[in-house]
Amino acid sequence: MTATLFSLTFLVAAPFWALMILAPKWSWTQKTAESYLIVLPPVLIYVVLLIPELFTVLPLVTRPEIGPLAEYLATDTGTALVWAHMLAWDLFVGRWMYLEGRRLNVHPLVMAPVLVITILLAPVGLPLFLVIRKVCDTTNRGATVVTGQ
Repeated sequence: MTATLFSLTFLVAAPFWALMILAPKWSWTQKTAESYLIVLPPVLIYVVLLIPELFTVLPLVTRPEIGPLAEYLATDTGTALVWAHMLAWDLFVGRWMYLEGRRLNVHPLVMAPVLVITILLAPVGLPLFLVIRKVCDTTNRGATVVTGQ
């Protein structure tokens, strides 16, 4: 079951990425991305994997040590858990980037590669987008989104 859930995690996240990258101006893409619910499929898989492992995982994350954590992550369940965690978080961040890009009218040919980089290497995609956001947000409207001012 773990291998199936591992594979399913990408399959449930990929359609949302495809919409944001391949059909960014389609009204259904915008409506879909506006919902926080798009992250639920990989989150649900994470929860299904986590519940039977909860008492194994809690000590690993509350008192992390590289050896025990590495051993656990080397298991099928540990790998599947981290994969679901990564895909859920990356989709959440990608969704925000897509919405910000649309709000700032960033051209889809600029956003598409950034979103692809985020799927593959989120810690690289996010700062890349933040630079683009800063350049495109000449009136610092981004502060309004965060502060409401």
